[in-house]
Amino acid sequence: MEAKRAEVFEENYRLYLSRLAQIDLAARAGMLGGRIEKGAAVISFFDRRYRVTAETITEADGAQAPYDVCVVMARHLLMCPKRLPTEDAWSAYRDFRDAGPLTVFFADAVEGAIAEAFSGRCADLEKACRSLGGSPPLAALSYDVTMQIPALPRIPMLLLFNDKDEEFPPQCSVLFEARAERYLDAESLAILGSQLTQRLKAGA
Repeated sequence: MEAKRAEVFEENYRLYLSRLAQIDLAARAGMLGGRIEKGAAVISFFDRRYRVTAETITEADGAQAPYDVCVVMARHLLMCPKRLPTEDAWSAYRDFRDAGPLTVFFADAVEGAIAEAFSGRCADLEKACRSLGGSPPLAALSYDVTMQIPALPRIPMLLLFNDKDEEFPPQCSVLFEARAERYLDAESLAILGSQLTQRLKAGA
């Protein structure tokens, strides 16, 4: 089973690279808030930088990027809009088109997992957010922890967390700007949520 899965991943990876070879990486990297270094599109993804070419997608040190990161980076470049979208209202994941099949995953594996992991640990959650470049949003919101985290240069995420009390369990919401679906499909946005959860736990 693992061998078959690895084979599928490799096939999909090669397909993404072949599509990347057909676009202007330099122009799209600039549009997405990245840059070109020695022929590679360099784009920040949470707390790390990744290099994308038509031959490979790697971390800054040259190591192969994880498959789910490769998917996001490739799709982000391939979906790059011709003009920067302006929709900046915050939206729940479930409100994006084609999110339906993954809404339960996002609620459980992202928002639910963060709420459970950081129950009684508001200070740890805030510290973990800051380790990913997060900061409080400009607008004051009534939550125990409110942090805006740059997943990608054009795609911030807003984390809203209320700790448990005598009446309610801990609750967490993770929002995107409405324009996010112009940059990534629903599956890739779900991957961003999963990556945020993993990195917050690691950062704590």
